[in-house]
Amino acid sequence: MKRVQNLLVAVGLSPNYHRRTYPSGKKSLVVRFYATLTPGLEDVAAKEVESFGCKVEEIRERRGRIFFSGEKSAIPLLNHFSRTLERLNVLLLRCEVEGLDDIYAAVKGLDFSFVKGKSFAIRSLRVGEHDFTSMDIARVAGQAVIDSFMESYGERLKVNLNQPDVIIRVELVDSELFVGVDTTGDDAMHKRWWRVYNHPAHLNAAIACGMLRIADWKVDESLIDPMCGSGTIPIEAALMVRNVPNLRDFAYKKLCEWELAFEPNEVRLKLYGMEKFRKHLVGAIRNAVNAGVADTIEFRQGDATEMTGEYDVIITNPPYGLRIHRKGAIERLYHSFARAAKRCMNQNSRLVIITAEHRVFANAAEEAGLQCTHERFVKYGGLLTKIMVFMI
Repeated sequence: MKRVQNLLVAVGLSPNYHRRTYPSGKKSLVVRFYATLTPGLEDVAAKEVESFGCKVEEIRERRGRIFFSGEKSAIPLLNHFSRTLERLNVLLLRCEVEGLDDIYAAVKGLDFSFVKGKSFAIRSLRVGEHDFTSMDIARVAGQAVIDSFMESYGERLKVNLNQPDVIIRVELVDSELFVGVDTTGDDAMHKRWWRVYNHPAHLNAAIACGMLRIADWKVDESLIDPMCGSGTIPIEAALMVRNVPNLRDFAYKKLCEWELAFEPNEVRLKLYGMEKFRKHLVGAIRNAVNAGVADTIEFRQGDATEMTGEYDVIITNPPYGLRIHRKGAIERLYHSFARAAKRCMNQNSRLVIITAEHRVFANAAEEAGLQCTHERFVKYGGLLTKIMVFMI
């Protein structure tokens, strides 16, 4: 394969980058990216990416991947301010391969000058049927990187599997190979900096933000999570509106320097979190304090099946029954909660839930007089869950 030259050192750009010309005559480098995310939320993430000025090129529905292009400034912006992505990669190469020899040749044909003076590691993924493993991919790709750099610069790159300066993603999906530079790091974006207390079944923060977007929640609307656990949904709602970034260190900082500038919005919101168990309620308050949004969330102890008041949006992640040994317990909970939720809704209110027991909740909602206006499957960990939206 013909060697790709002049790879941009600062951000490890794709060989498929191009320059965009603006009316002023100035040129700006455009980078190709691919992002991974929760399967089932691709369209939601794509709209978010577009809001940062990027151009979405391909959406792989239910595969948890979107491909897009944007300015290099999208690297810090998306890592710190995206609410729904899991990992942002600069796309170096995308091609068809038949086996390990093709993978070696494809990777070896890239210019790895951006790794000079740094350690690296390969993180591999294999999806589909092959006569080799993901470990084989990592071994072959790693050797290709070392050989490529040795031929070009006469030096052997340092490998650090545990704490590398540069993470190179080599992923094979059926016969399609993707090679990219991971700008996020081994910890995905959903691992938020504010979480000091973990509920045993806390909701993935990226999914929580996806639910907020699906609900079309507006700043002036009241929102409650009546089974808030560690407070993920109201906390993420507050951080989103207040424009508070994910204050973590990301992998891109070992490749280039960017000053993170942001102006938080101190708007007061009508956010509520209710939790039955005091231990979790205290943990939710601790999380909100650490996130700096405790001033705009009202937490209270209570039973979701006995909730009162009126709310514009109800979003929650109820128990799925995985930890409840009696089969009927989850059905009773869902039926009682659906009736309670309806009592707290007006004609424009939306109830948004995520559950693996979607048939049980759909029956409970129908019995309570709620109409399903939207539903989608979402892969959450090893579970196939469903996000559902209900109105009166």
